Amino acid sequence: MSTNEILNRVFLGNTVQAWMTSIGIFLGIYIAVRIFKYLLIRYLKKLAERTTTQFDDFLIDVVKASVVPMLYFGGAYAATGVLEISEKAYNIIHTALMVIFTFYVLRIITSAIKYTVFSYINRQEDADIKKKQVRGILIIVNVIVWMLGIVFLLDNMGRDVTTIIAGLGVGGIAIALAAQTILGDLFSYFVIFFDRPFEIGDFIMVDDKSGTVEYIGVKTTRIRTMTGDILVVSNTNLTNSRVHNFKRLQERRIAFKLGVIYQTSYEQLKAIPGYIKEIVDRVEGVRYDRSHFSGYGNFSLDFETVYYVEDPDYPVFMDKQQQIFLDIFKKFEEEGIVFAYPTQTMFLAMEEQDKLNINMPFLKEAGNGSTIKGQA
Repeated sequence: MSTNEILNRVFLGNTVQAWMTSIGIFLGIYIAVRIFKYLLIRYLKKLAERTTTQFDDFLIDVVKASVVPMLYFGGAYAATGVLEISEKAYNIIHTALMVIFTFYVLRIITSAIKYTVFSYINRQEDADIKKKQVRGILIIVNVIVWMLGIVFLLDNMGRDVTTIIAGLGVGGIAIALAAQTILGDLFSYFVIFFDRPFEIGDFIMVDDKSGTVEYIGVKTTRIRTMTGDILVVSNTNLTNSRVHNFKRLQERRIAFKLGVIYQTSYEQLKAIPGYIKEIVDRVEGVRYDRSHFSGYGNFSLDFETVYYVEDPDYPVFMDKQQQIFLDIFKKFEEEGIVFAYPTQTMFLAMEEQDKLNINMPFLKEAGNGSTIKGQA
């Protein structure tokens, strides 16, 4: 049998020559893609060694994971161009190629979005913590991208996507009405991520609860309280509440009042602010602000003092405050200044006091004075 006869023999609807040509086209494209991959990746690796950015590594990953497989499938599709195939088989191959290309294109898009977001986060402080926070947003973005890609694929396959889009719209409205709370928490998650009122690791106070933020999810945020348990709070509740973030506290302002008895002399009253200033100035890490005679109370002469503890750590603040309070107590004791405590003074006219002495003989023990004092 001659060579021409062998080449002209028909196998599966195509001649042997057509099959050999198809295989040759595929092998040629395959070899070309391998050479392209080798040269390009080699060049990118050399470029990556000379630069400090991660963009080169990102390109290498995209070429390996998506571009090269797309070229292989494209070569296989091109190889079928010289073959005589039925319309049904052609439609199947064409549809499969569109699905494959759409899959890899969407992978490239989602990878590019992830790379862009992470590159932005890497330039900020606490990058690892923020990467954990952004994963929820990336999931939502990926879902949207894939849904749009599927709709685009169906449209290119000749399907009527108007009904699908309308169905998604009606379904979206129904889901939105049925899941208002969940969607509210989702939008609150976006607010927390972009506005950043607090981050993972921050010590915050919400209403009467306080603790360290351990996890920020799409719907809830988890806080490790001072007692060790986990407090789960919805994101909507957090964004609607007044949140005190103590991690960003640079120093603590302390304002306290103390009162002395009305029997305190003028000279003692005048000296009290100076005593307090001297005591506060002696404490390291504390900055004195002011101390004044602030008012006349019901049973005391009141003084108000303000100072700043320059370390935001709570135990340090308590240590400094305790030292200042003890030194004030010692100083007042040395100077004979008496702290006030709730008392009442009763003034009686002599006639009324005589009547009381008749009805309540025990009052005679108080003598004939015009006043009787007693502790409230």
